[in-house]
Amino acid sequence: MKKRGKRYREIAQAVDRLKSYDLNEALPLLKKTATSKFGETVDLAVHLGVDPRHAEQNIRGTVALPHGTGREVRVVVFAEGEKAREAEEAGADVVGSDDLIERIAGGWLEFDAVVATPDMMRRISSKLGRILGPRGLMPNPKAGTVTMDVGEAIANIKAGQIEYRVEKQSGVIHVPVGKSSFDAHQIQENIETVMSTLIRARPSSAKGRYLKSVAISSTMGVGIRLNPQQFS
Repeated sequence: MKKRGKRYREIAQAVDRLKSYDLNEALPLLKKTATSKFGETVDLAVHLGVDPRHAEQNIRGTVALPHGTGREVRVVVFAEGEKAREAEEAGADVVGSDDLIERIAGGWLEFDAVVATPDMMRRISSKLGRILGPRGLMPNPKAGTVTMDVGEAIANIKAGQIEYRVEKQSGVIHVPVGKSSFDAHQIQENIETVMSTLIRARPSSAKGRYLKSVAISSTMGVGIRLNPQQFS
């Protein structure tokens, strides 16, 4: 087991691991425990009472954070012709078709999001499915990343839209909700936006308790449990 530093142990004592906090209590603790010199990412983890093995409970979609994620998102676009030009004008970081497929197949992965026009998907799936799929980067119509409106998709992603997807093995959704440098109000609004989106996405076939657990943490900080009832 990795030995924690003295500073971490001191900060960890400020968090009651058995308590479920309201946001107005948790966010000051979160900022206090984010002690690294770089801007730590704030992560939200939500355990849902769903069975992702059933298609209707495999929750996936996008949500626009009102204050963004606090980081620059590198977007690549698979498109040809007029749609490729549209993507370039919209601010895509890299645009291509077969050349981009070969570049990624060769090991280049310096990007955060992928958008594609529908006509590109067969080529992408056959050659990059095993590369993009496990990394959560495969374009998907439900996430709005397989579209003819490439300009709008790029603008949304650059403005702070994030994708959420329930993990098939655990039933947990992990999403970034800002930086530790954000003020508490900004982080709170981002969290509340995500939670309201997940509640609306509850499938009718999901039985029992839907929000099993909710927690926040910064990259190097301590996990803080949140009271799920405050979001119901």
